Amino acid sequence: MKHMKSFVKSLPAYGLALALVWPVAVSAQKEKGWKELFDGKTLQGWKAVGGKAPYTIEEGVIVGRMTKGTPNSFLITEQEYGDFILELDIKLEGDQTNSGVQTRSHLDPNANGGRGRVYGRQVEFDPTPRAWTGGIYDEARRGWLYPLDLNEKSRSAYKAEEFNHVRIEAIGDELKTWINGIAVAHVIDTIDSKGFIGLQVHSVPDALDGKKVYFKNIKIQTENLKPKDFSKDVYVVNLKPNNLSTAERKAGYKLLFNGTNADGWRSVKGPDFPAKGWKIADGQIKVQKSDGGESTNGGDIITKDQYAVFDLSFEFKLTPGANSGVKYFVTLKEKTAGSAIGLEFQVLDDEKHPDAKLGRDGNRTLASLYDLITSNKDGRARRPIGEWNRGRVVVTADNKVTHYLNGIKMLSYERGSKAFRDLVAISKYKDWDNFGEAASGHILLQDHGDNVSFRSIKVKKVK
Repeated sequence: MKHMKSFVKSLPAYGLALALVWPVAVSAQKEKGWKELFDGKTLQGWKAVGGKAPYTIEEGVIVGRMTKGTPNSFLITEQEYGDFILELDIKLEGDQTNSGVQTRSHLDPNANGGRGRVYGRQVEFDPTPRAWTGGIYDEARRGWLYPLDLNEKSRSAYKAEEFNHVRIEAIGDELKTWINGIAVAHVIDTIDSKGFIGLQVHSVPDALDGKKVYFKNIKIQTENLKPKDFSKDVYVVNLKPNNLSTAERKAGYKLLFNGTNADGWRSVKGPDFPAKGWKIADGQIKVQKSDGGESTNGGDIITKDQYAVFDLSFEFKLTPGANSGVKYFVTLKEKTAGSAIGLEFQVLDDEKHPDAKLGRDGNRTLASLYDLITSNKDGRARRPIGEWNRGRVVVTADNKVTHYLNGIKMLSYERGSKAFRDLVAISKYKDWDNFGEAASGHILLQDHGDNVSFRSIKVKKVK
């Protein structure tokens, strides 16, 4: 009995011990499969490269201090990673600069006086009014891959002057990001299957010298990866030519050009694809060089189907001095001696083609609504002639139309509005009744007699 009383007496203490141990056990179980990349005490496993901004540890947090007169600085992992899920918390002082997390990145060791230059895909951390936190930027290489003009709703996910939780999934060719639990960006890319992870302190003007960026709770999974559900409403930037990802198929996209033949396309002049003037090869559909005139060789081509409310994406590559266009709401009811009539996303070499200087206020330049509305002049949106550019046209049920170039919004307008009709009245389209206001129409690729290539043409019909 004495032993029994002793056992019973000890039960409260035993229960207390269980209570203290249980959360730890649950926490350990919850964190199973994760590896800490930062031990909270040292920078073991990391090294500083690039600029000279210092990285220190303050109360278990990595702190990068912005430093005037030095280029972008990075604290990078000594180990490289392939597929992974990475989570961390980031806070940035102020709203005048940005930071980021490098994924599968690399180092040019000879740049910056031997300190190296980091390049590769970066998940942006952006407290400025632009608010592109969670977007994807290709540091020191291709520029913006996923600006948040493509997902404007997610721009409110960032919390100023607070720690923000970042989740990054790099699995296979796909890179996805979340900020504070909100799905932000989705890029499918074919390069960099492996590389280091890096924490950025951006170069700053003198006025921001001494401001800080904070990184903590940095952990990674590299095995038995289980992707988190991602919103199907988030637009996918798919850099695989003529490819539809699983996410795009689920969202309702289909290819308008399959990369091998002219299925789904025909001439504006008849039911067949043009016998000359166009060439399909190397996964591209190409306008052949002729005399630079409108529809004087093979002529324009159009989709066999018509579209009313849609999301259209396409890639195009210009040769020096070239002119073409992607038109929509083409009905073929208008009489014209040249190219078929329709609303046009202008495709043009602005520097060398004279059309860029015609019209009004540059409304015939690249990505403009041809002869009606001038495109955004943001230089980040334009790729050099000879490189692939990504165009996008989105038409919503309320007749709002938006043009994008390489993910950056170039212009918006409303078909049939007074402002739209006023512009038509002073344009080359003034002679056609109700120009641009058809309920539906074909999508058109223009033959303007110049060598221009298209690929990755895809569309989603929106109900």
